Amino acid sequence: MTGAQGTITEGAAPPPPPGTFAPLRHSLFAVIWTATVLGNVGTFMRDVSSSWLVTEISASPAAVAMIQAAGTLPVFLLAIPAGVLSDILDRRRFLIAIQIMLGIVSSTLAFLSWTGSVTVESLVALTFLGGVGAALATPAWQAITPELVPRSDLKGAVALNSLGINIARSIGPALGGFLLAGLGAAAVYGLDVMTYILVGGALLWWRREADADDGLREHFGGALRAGLRYARVSHDLHRILWRAVLYFAFASAVWALLPIVARQEIGGGPDFYGLMLGSVGAGAILGALLLPRVRARLGQDRLVLAMSLVTAGATTLLALTNSEVVAIIATFVLGIAWIAMLTTLNSTMQTILPNWIRGRGLAIYLTAFNGAMAAGSLGWGFLAQEITTDTTLIVAGTGLAIAALLAHRAPLPSGEGDLTPSLHWPEPAMAEPVAHDRGPVMIMVTYRIRQADRSAFLTALERLSEGRRRDGAYAWGVSEDAADPEHIVEWFFVESWAEHLRQHKRVSKADADIQAETRRFHQGAEPPLVQHFLAVGRPNRDTH
Repeated sequence: MTGAQGTITEGAAPPPPPGTFAPLRHSLFAVIWTATVLGNVGTFMRDVSSSWLVTEISASPAAVAMIQAAGTLPVFLLAIPAGVLSDILDRRRFLIAIQIMLGIVSSTLAFLSWTGSVTVESLVALTFLGGVGAALATPAWQAITPELVPRSDLKGAVALNSLGINIARSIGPALGGFLLAGLGAAAVYGLDVMTYILVGGALLWWRREADADDGLREHFGGALRAGLRYARVSHDLHRILWRAVLYFAFASAVWALLPIVARQEIGGGPDFYGLMLGSVGAGAILGALLLPRVRARLGQDRLVLAMSLVTAGATTLLALTNSEVVAIIATFVLGIAWIAMLTTLNSTMQTILPNWIRGRGLAIYLTAFNGAMAAGSLGWGFLAQEITTDTTLIVAGTGLAIAALLAHRAPLPSGEGDLTPSLHWPEPAMAEPVAHDRGPVMIMVTYRIRQADRSAFLTALERLSEGRRRDGAYAWGVSEDAADPEHIVEWFFVESWAEHLRQHKRVSKADADIQAETRRFHQGAEPPLVQHFLAVGRPNRDTH
């Protein structure tokens, strides 16, 4: 498992239109892209082997669902810290270390399978460790793409990553199923080990330049707090996360129970299970190719509703059929809807995230996505033990349809704001240089507002407050002068002087427009007064 298959950019971006194969002309990108595609083929082979192997050890749906949960739970737990690590560590060395770790995991699986000593507990534990590696690698894989190609080829490179994921998704499961049936699980795991060597070799071949330090690089704790603060404040992000959680919580049922459907409900073997997963990948490729035209015709919100209903229908169809042909068709349709939902939710997330928080914002999305998948997988697995697999799939499909119709009333954000840095804040006045770690810092902006404009001004200021909090303020408020109600002060606190300097670089053009709207209410020839106050330590007291 290279970890690349878990990246949101790769898993959700549309496939490249004609002309965007240009990034493959850059040898560095071509080598790493090819190695990653082959690595992900190995990953999907390994996942098929583990999912099928657990059905041979235990007939319990809960045991099968635990494998799915063990692979996704680490991303839920570690995505945000991993996003921070990808910003503060050397990404190339970090990814090489993860390849070594994942190679050890698959080597252990190969040994246990070869000796016949594999158990449900060992499969779950090793799948969890594999999930840890994928969780740690995901943000770093996302972040290195701009380093492999020039900016003019970046969109094409991201699109090629998406196509590579779906190629691996369509080949890996089917190949894994056939190899599992013919050679056994140990051989499948052994081939997966070879892919880690291949990906690690490609990363070793890359001579990456060390990151420059501008003195304002965030450290782990501060970067983590900044990411969580942004997620807590951004209303647009909240709307996307809730829609994602609703969809993936219900859709996780089909992924958790698909091995049971293939083996027990339809009576297929591991090669048929691989074909079902390969059908999902083939559907995803077709869905990615058709998506731009379908989205242009339906629009964003109607597309999300339509694909949610298609997913619900495919889930229900799998519960009602015993035919291998119908099951392949259902999984193919599921793949179309799945990639459409991933692409739409991810692209909407991308449009509301400025560059400085993009990795952490996508990591938060990953957390919600995988949390919903992990919790849903466990829940549907245990429910299937009580009310049968078919009934559980019908419940999940019906629930998804109802949730989609209700959620349609709350549209996704348009993401049309210009989030590029405005750089319009002047450098703060200083009597003498200020240490970067000094803080907290209180910023006060003094306005003079006429009583007639007071209500409209406060409304505009409330809109501005979200941007202040997103960009670094941990506290914000408005006060008025008791002796002069037209004298209004906006104040906010940031953790340190360095964080405030970062805040200067984070203000977007969209937020600058809101600031301009707010300042037009200010009366007087001079602009609002901006002051910076630094915390002062208590003086030492002489006790003599």
